[in-house]
Amino acid sequence: MGVSISFIGATTQELDRAERDPSWAEEFVYELYGDDFPSPDRPYGGPDREFGGLQFLFDEAGVGVEFVMDGFQIQEDGTLFGWTAEQIAGVARELRATPWERLAAHYDPVRMGEQDVYPNMWKFDPDGRLGGLEYAYEELVEFFAAAAERGLGAFMTFSF
Repeated sequence: MGVSISFIGATTQELDRAERDPSWAEEFVYELYGDDFPSPDRPYGGPDREFGGLQFLFDEAGVGVEFVMDGFQIQEDGTLFGWTAEQIAGVARELRATPWERLAAHYDPVRMGEQDVYPNMWKFDPDGRLGGLEYAYEELVEFFAAAAERGLGAFMTFSF
């Protein structure tokens, strides 16, 4: 399975309650991914396992998104974070202004392997991994745009 990051839209009220009551938040987010998933009024998206590769590309291209530092921690074990509607809107603007080609120009499977960028498959399939990063980026752009359009924040789950 591996380590992954995912986002699902959240209202300001849900995020406020989650911050006050982390045990409620854990159960609530679990239910969001339950039988009624996906909900048409609640956007969701990756980057899934590609977060490390995308973070490398963001850093190299000077894009100000940092998955594990942005947002606010809800669960002490680092598995659940909240992102405010303002943060989501800001990231959506930044991603809209960043075409995939700008990120792809920084793809360097050798350096990524040397730096152990997760999931460190770069040395085994250097050509094939770029397509997976592009797909994850497009999904991320779509999520942030949809959440920002609805004025939502987000829950970010970090699974390992």
